[in-house]
Amino acid sequence: MRDLPFTLDQLRILKAILKEGSFKRAADSLYVSQPAVSLQIQNLERQLNIPLLERNNKKTRLTEAGGLLLRYGSRILALCEETCRALQDLQNLQGGTLVIGASQTTGTYLMPRLIGLFRQRYPQVNVQLQVHSTRFISWSVANGQIDLAVIGGEVPNELKDILQITSYAEDELALILPTSHTFSKLSDIQKEDLYRLRFIALDTESTIRKVIDKVLNQHDIDSSRFKIEMELNSIEAIKNAVQSGLGAAFVSVSAIAKELELGILHWARIRDVTIKRMLSIIVNPNRYRSQAAETFNQEILTLFVTLPEDKLLI
Repeated sequence: MRDLPFTLDQLRILKAILKEGSFKRAADSLYVSQPAVSLQIQNLERQLNIPLLERNNKKTRLTEAGGLLLRYGSRILALCEETCRALQDLQNLQGGTLVIGASQTTGTYLMPRLIGLFRQRYPQVNVQLQVHSTRFISWSVANGQIDLAVIGGEVPNELKDILQITSYAEDELALILPTSHTFSKLSDIQKEDLYRLRFIALDTESTIRKVIDKVLNQHDIDSSRFKIEMELNSIEAIKNAVQSGLGAAFVSVSAIAKELELGILHWARIRDVTIKRMLSIIVNPNRYRSQAAETFNQEILTLFVTLPEDKLLI
């Protein structure tokens, strides 16, 4: 078989250019010089005898051939990384890398605790956590870029036959109020009281907001009647706004453990209403699953559903 007309380094560079949007940023991300990146792309185009990039007005775009090469190249690079992880497993968790994915709230408040526990037991294993939308994380698991993930949203329909989806644990969503609010003195509130509150919410496309709307509707609560004072793009911003007395909000209980302990937020119970969503573990059964991923799944993820909340605080 004749030599291949491209190298792994050239594929990495092409992928970096698309991700970063320019030769300079790609060079910075790869810790090489911009002339070195340009030379590699020139050599690659000459070896393939076809243009791969269009350069107009300082914007770099893939040609049709460039897109085709990148699609296959990304699969090649993912398989190379998978091979390296398999070889590292021969050392019996004395090294290697574990890549974990999580949707926004889960990745921010739950996974750091569990990763800390794993690192205490296996300090030689390098753990990487990627936090993004459920859709992005699902595709990354499908493509072999993430070993396993814990998500709170729905896996895209086109991936449901590809990924193995396992119900993991229920995540309760709490109605939080400023401690100065009159409702904070009550043991619980009525459904009708919700329509008297001013709400701070995530945007309408967020997974948690969709779950909340769905569960409230199941309890004959019309969330479209809520007075939405403002929409913010992060849980931390929402918590700070509530603490400042700007309104009420629904957030995951895992996101307010410290605030409840310090007494700076009030968790208002709604009579006869409990809002929960199911967290899921997703893996790609057709990809190599590292020993580190198996160990994290079997030894660490089970702790969330067996230990009290305070035992997980590290």
